Amino acid sequence: MNSSTLLKRFIPGFTDDNHTRQAPGLPNHVAWNLGHLALTMHRVADKIDGKGIPAADFIEGADKGDAQRFGTESVSFKSVPTDDKARYPGMTRCVAIFDAACERLAAGFRNADEATLEKTAPWGAVQVPMWGLGLRMAFHNGVHCGQITDIRRAIGLPGVLG
Repeated sequence: MNSSTLLKRFIPGFTDDNHTRQAPGLPNHVAWNLGHLALTMHRVADKIDGKGIPAADFIEGADKGDAQRFGTESVSFKSVPTDDKARYPGMTRCVAIFDAACERLAAGFRNADEATLEKTAPWGAVQVPMWGLGLRMAFHNGVHCGQITDIRRAIGLPGVLG
């Protein structure tokens, strides 16, 4: 998934020391963003392959994670991030979980037949064709890439583009 490569351009400079740092006026931190994006992509991939959310990367129903996994409720829509590093995986693990979700989602769409892509699935309050969820995931990753850019600027990391 090309949005993975694009988003990861903004990751250098985030470390285990600052990956849960929130800036005033911004809604989250980079660890939350990576977990949230991974969870969302896995939820869409599950609609294609039916394999659920990987227990190696997420603790289903938990409001906190650990050194290896995100708690699903700690990175879900409308969750409130915290700067407690013990509640999130370290930075390298956050990126690995994000990468695995991107790979799974891309493989799901690559291997899906036309009938699967045309099938509709609930997403929020609407029914969306699976191919439309693929487009939404690329857009969703881009929105959060913008949030990561804002976080970089707010915590004093150098710019990435130009």
